[in-house]
Amino acid sequence: MTPDQPTEPPRRRSLFAGLRASFLTGLVVVLPIGLTIYLVYAVIGWIDSWIIPLIPHNWRPEALMGYYFGPGMAYPVRGVGVVVFLLFTIFAGWVAKGLIGRTLLARTEALVDRMPVVRSVYGGFKQVTETFFAKSERSFDRTCLVEFPRPGCWAVGFVATTAKGEIAAKLPTDRPMIAVFVALTPFTSGILLYVPEEDVILLDMKADEAVKLIVSAGLVAPNAKDLRALAEKAAQVD
Repeated sequence: MTPDQPTEPPRRRSLFAGLRASFLTGLVVVLPIGLTIYLVYAVIGWIDSWIIPLIPHNWRPEALMGYYFGPGMAYPVRGVGVVVFLLFTIFAGWVAKGLIGRTLLARTEALVDRMPVVRSVYGGFKQVTETFFAKSERSFDRTCLVEFPRPGCWAVGFVATTAKGEIAAKLPTDRPMIAVFVALTPFTSGILLYVPEEDVILLDMKADEAVKLIVSAGLVAPNAKDLRALAEKAAQVD
């Protein structure tokens, strides 16, 4: 370009392009906040719908609001059911740790064990809750890669536990087997696989990061720094 040649002024973005960019930026800011608030609000409402009907009518939030502040203020308050559920659960756990609570629990379980259908349902729920909340064994804390649905294709899975009981006894192999839960996008369902422990690739990825990866269909990956650290670690192992 010669000194005499005039320079072209920089092109200015149109009003529509500026509004479009601001709108997309706003979506990035508003959507996560809005969806989080909506999900929390919906979960609180779902718990309230189960707990509030169990409270005597005169003790319900709308009745108390109407009694103390007048009929015009008689409207339901969200979250009361959650508070009642938390307090009742804490109280039940405190009672269950005592001698009287353990005795009542043992007698109740003995009574339930005599009911053909109820005992199966209760036993299944009890096993699931004990597996999730037992302190002696960590479940779903480890993530892995497992070949699914065919060799050469890999899926992100959650290591549940080692094979136990009848499953471990009747699996046609002597190799250590583990239970891996493979969630399906967008995490509305999944499948439980028993695979040889040596055939899975354990990941340093945390469970919440794996959930984000599955829900987003692979769009939300772990932090780039974490990926570089994993690559360096793999290179050192090789």
